Amino acid sequence: MPEKIKQMKRDKATTLYIGPQHPGITGNMMVRLKVEGDTIVGAKTEVGYLHRAFEKLVERRNWVQSFTMMCRFCVPEPDPVEESYARAVEMLDNIEIPERAKWIRVLVLELARISSLLLWHAGQGHSLGLYTMGQWSVGDRNYVLDLFEELTGARIYHMYIWPGGVRRDFPEGFEDRVLKTMDYLEKRLEDYDNLLFENSIFQKRTQGVGYVDPKTAIEKGVVGPVLRGAGIKSDIRIDDPYEVYDKLDFIVPTQTGSDIWARALVRRVEIRQSIRIIRQVIENIPKGEVYTKVPNPQKWKIPRGDAYSRTEAVRGEVGMYVVSDGGTKPRRVHFRGAAYVHAVTLLEEVLIGQNIADVSAIMNSLGTCPPEIER
Repeated sequence: MPEKIKQMKRDKATTLYIGPQHPGITGNMMVRLKVEGDTIVGAKTEVGYLHRAFEKLVERRNWVQSFTMMCRFCVPEPDPVEESYARAVEMLDNIEIPERAKWIRVLVLELARISSLLLWHAGQGHSLGLYTMGQWSVGDRNYVLDLFEELTGARIYHMYIWPGGVRRDFPEGFEDRVLKTMDYLEKRLEDYDNLLFENSIFQKRTQGVGYVDPKTAIEKGVVGPVLRGAGIKSDIRIDDPYEVYDKLDFIVPTQTGSDIWARALVRRVEIRQSIRIIRQVIENIPKGEVYTKVPNPQKWKIPRGDAYSRTEAVRGEVGMYVVSDGGTKPRRVHFRGAAYVHAVTLLEEVLIGQNIADVSAIMNSLGTCPPEIER
């Protein structure tokens, strides 16, 4: 810790609360800051009482009822959690899902990634006063939500990926509408570059701010764009492929700046890569069934054992550890998300020495979902 900060901590500091009502906060959480002037000398994350005890609620439901809880772990991007839980159950009961279902799952996961990244663009723009960015990207995100509504019947909580495959096949003409949306978004990214990434104010406010040391990132278990923004190439889709990611051609972007700017550049490229993946899925998806029938949910007993599955979400690796005692309900469910590391142990350290004007921008760049902490 710099000597200047140590001296400030010895002096009387002012307590400043940011969130949960503050628009720059990441979800329904609060950060209690200790400030000396406008410099932060201490930070403590408090998530309050948000969606709570998901893991225990899952353990009180049968194997299919439990999957309806998964989307609550992270509202902006529920699908990776659904996929991770479904795959863990399939591993326990040795269920092989249809090939077409695997391709559909990848399509849904990448649409969810784009949706979440567009929401991130809005938050990053808002955190620095660039409200036009939010109006544009949230508006464009609605086109992706339109696709989800058509496919799943819901815009946010999809509950579409479940043990055995997916709930239903594509509606007629859906592939064409997906491609049309991808074409629109790809052209729209040029406007995002002009507005946000080529904006000198955005560059000055993000370069060198919110630095995360690569060694610290590894030690603390940092994942996703925060880790890749520190120059470390890590992505579950490549490192431990699942579904049909090993059949797709895409790159994992990295940057070496370890600051807000580097993490922003990583996310910028990730949207383009998700569009690239979706086009490959539409081009190569096979015909066939989309669901392997499972037993009656009220009587379905999963063989005794445990399984861990992990999925690459926008915020990084999410994992699901599921234990069965041979009954009709999970014996134990434990969820691993990025939020606890990013929003608690990392954020509280990174904020020290920063200006209070940069708190929201730093928080948004770390990409967190508070319900993951209160799970």
